[in-house]
Amino acid sequence: MAVSEQFIFLLLGFIVSPFLFMLAVIIVPACFGVSFGIRRLYIRTLLKIFEFGKQKLEVAIKHSEPPDEVKEVDLPEETPQTRLTKNGTSLIHKDSPRHLADGIKAEAQGLRYNRSFDTFRREFELSDVCYFCKKGVEAICDDEVTKRFSAEELGSWNLLTRTSMRYQYLSVRLTVLWFIGCVFRYCFLLPLRLAVLSIAITYLVVSGAFLGYFPNWKIKKVLNKYISLTVYRIACRSFSALITYHNKDNRAKGGGICVANHTSPIDVLILSSDNCYAFIGQKHTKFLGIIQQAMSWSGMDHIWFERSEMRDRKNVTQTLKEHVEDASKMPMLIFPEGTCINNTSVMMFKKGSFEIGGRIYPAAIKYDPRFGDAFWNSSRYSMVRYLLMMMTSWALVVDVWYLPPMDRLVDESAVDFANRVKAAIAKQGGLLDLVWDGQLKRMSVKQEYREKEQEEYSKLLKAD
Repeated sequence: MAVSEQFIFLLLGFIVSPFLFMLAVIIVPACFGVSFGIRRLYIRTLLKIFEFGKQKLEVAIKHSEPPDEVKEVDLPEETPQTRLTKNGTSLIHKDSPRHLADGIKAEAQGLRYNRSFDTFRREFELSDVCYFCKKGVEAICDDEVTKRFSAEELGSWNLLTRTSMRYQYLSVRLTVLWFIGCVFRYCFLLPLRLAVLSIAITYLVVSGAFLGYFPNWKIKKVLNKYISLTVYRIACRSFSALITYHNKDNRAKGGGICVANHTSPIDVLILSSDNCYAFIGQKHTKFLGIIQQAMSWSGMDHIWFERSEMRDRKNVTQTLKEHVEDASKMPMLIFPEGTCINNTSVMMFKKGSFEIGGRIYPAAIKYDPRFGDAFWNSSRYSMVRYLLMMMTSWALVVDVWYLPPMDRLVDESAVDFANRVKAAIAKQGGLLDLVWDGQLKRMSVKQEYREKEQEEYSKLLKAD
């Protein structure tokens, strides 16, 4: 009995000790905002493995006839402006005009205009309708709105199991490599990341309750700032996040509003690991409600509201105005799109954040899709399942650009100001600037949008 107990303790020590050591290597540097370079080495190793897998994939396809579902491997990388068929020929080419009317005029340059009814009757040809038929087919095949609510397409396979292409069965070496990757991600990374995230959440709840008993002295703000940065940095380590911040001098300052494009709930962790923010959002219950309560205990000026109550919306607007007028308060973090978009585009910014006053501090966030799909499709995956998917991905590699602060011009409307900020974020992040409302993910197109586009196209047929 004694021998078996010693064997069990020895085995547990052999397993638990390296695990505790890894936790210490992750947690301690995160508390002080430093890095030992382990994640960068990990990312460089992954890139070499991806390159090896790509070469083996190309060799396997070259020497064998692939199944129908994997024939797209040889295609060049797709861009938002060009869609390609399987044989590599151009099917649809689109420019990206800022305004709908400009785009329609540019696309219809080859269409014959009719200046009078007599000219129309004399010169009309049946081929004139082909332009509109072509645009209708393009809209069906290449809808630029709904495809922003699905996973971003990759130019090459990243050895993850969440793919519709069964690349791992093309080669024995690829199968072995994919299997080793699965074991590594689910048996090593997932438990380690869950442990790190549990520590971050526990730290947030305990420290929030502790700070709740402090009076509103200056030391409370100092402690709150350090605890907030520490919690979010630890939470980012639970996703192996490698974040590169650009132009840190442009970070949001007290009393301002930081606005950013929205890809994932993890955006909050990414931005809050470098600066302290106050948050505005809908009230939740259960687990998320506990997190919100702990954040409120800490003394931060967060604003939680009930989306269904109009009275709450008026109170939120007034509270937000008072917040931006007080430079001693933390900057407010807002995602004006109101929903997550798939890391390729920026969609309509709601004007509410831009009409209350205050300086706007734009930030552009761009994820590297090779290491994992950061987009949260909330209509398909629950929050828990999404977090598990992210924890079983390779890593999060993110670039964050802080843009120069922007102020509303004298004669500028809130909508124009929002569009100007959105365009700057899209340009900096290499994203497509779209005019459509991101809420189209959950609702049908408004009738006014349909009528506007119909009106623009009808002008091309109008005879004087």
